[in-house]
Amino acid sequence: MYIVSQLLEYGAPIFIVTSPLTSYTDQILSIHRSRSSAGFSLDIPLIMLVASILKVFYWFGDYYSVALLAQAVITIGVQIVLLKVALDNRPAPGQKSGVEHIPFSGSGEQAAFVRPYDFWQWRNAKPYWMFLAYFAGILAVVHIFLTPISSSAVYINFLGYLGLAVEAVLPLPQVVSNHRSRSCKGFRVSVLVAWILGDVMKLSYFFSSGDAIPWAFRLCGMFQCVCDCYLGVQFWMYNQGDLATTATPLQPLEEKDIRMT
Repeated sequence: MYIVSQLLEYGAPIFIVTSPLTSYTDQILSIHRSRSSAGFSLDIPLIMLVASILKVFYWFGDYYSVALLAQAVITIGVQIVLLKVALDNRPAPGQKSGVEHIPFSGSGEQAAFVRPYDFWQWRNAKPYWMFLAYFAGILAVVHIFLTPISSSAVYINFLGYLGLAVEAVLPLPQVVSNHRSRSCKGFRVSVLVAWILGDVMKLSYFFSSGDAIPWAFRLCGMFQCVCDCYLGVQFWMYNQGDLATTATPLQPLEEKDIRMT
């Protein structure tokens, strides 16, 4: 038990701080090498950037673990690079991008909703950076010039829960997609294992750090862990059907390129 506690005490913070790099560096290099971001959803950097910016401003009111703050800052840097590379290598207009199964892609004939003003689906790169600048700028103005608001517990808790809730919904589109198709084709076991291991490390760190970790992190971490575990249940259930309908025992299952962590 002592060895386990030591591993959690020293290993978990290192894992948390470096996880943005280990999770997305391969994605960045893959897009750069192939000169194409087909199959990658720009919604992933959107979710992670919005969540991380909110968590940074949350820290100024709740001074939670420095490791989690460092993770948020590094995530912002990594996701900005990822967004830049993805925007520079987008498929030409009209070319099939293969993102039907990626979170909130809005593509395909059965799109769940139509985004107002083509939000985050703009053809020019400038609106993406303008949105992020305005979003961070508004939060900075509130924090610097509207101190009665920024110093209130209600506002600080709102930032924390909102930022963590945005990040926690990342697995939900995959859960819904699997449920609708009654299949997990295209869902990689390696991704599932990485998510669940990450959840175990995060929750172990959250609940072993005492009051240094606000309950907002713990609640959203538990929610994300439940979603990831349910993805494992879906894989077990639907993979049986996929194997049963395979033409020959040696024929590999169809695998699409999923780039999400």
